Amino acid sequence: MQSRIDAFADATGDPQWIHVDVERARRESPYGAPIAHGYLTLSLHTLLRGLVSSDTPVAPGVKNVINYGLNKVRFPNPVRVDSRIRGRFTLLKVEAVAPNALQITEQYTAEIDGQPKPACIAESVMRLMF
Repeated sequence: MQSRIDAFADATGDPQWIHVDVERARRESPYGAPIAHGYLTLSLHTLLRGLVSSDTPVAPGVKNVINYGLNKVRFPNPVRVDSRIRGRFTLLKVEAVAPNALQITEQYTAEIDGQPKPACIAESVMRLMF
C-alpha cells in the first residue's frame, strides 16, 4: 500500500520518485506504478514470519528472538504498489551458540501473487534465547 511505502521513504530518507510519486511512476516507470523499496520488502520478514507478537512464543521456552544478520540478499523482482506478498521460510541450519541460545539460519523468500519470480530472497540468521 502506498502509505506504507511513503512512511518507509520518510523513515529511511529515500523519497525516490519511483517509490513515492504515484503519477510520475504511472507515466515514466517501466513498472507502470510505484514500487516498494527492496529494503521495505526485506524488512517485512518479521511480519510475514509471524515474529511480531510477543505474546506467542516461537517455540517452548524461547524468551527472545534476536535478528542476528542476513546473508545473500537479492531483489529479483520489484513489488508494485498494492501487490500481495507472502513469505516462504525454509530452515537451513540450527547451531547451539551458547548454553541458552540457538542460532537459526533460514531462507526467506518474499513471493508476489501472480508473479513467477520472487521479490526478495535472503538468508536470515536469528538467535533464539532460552
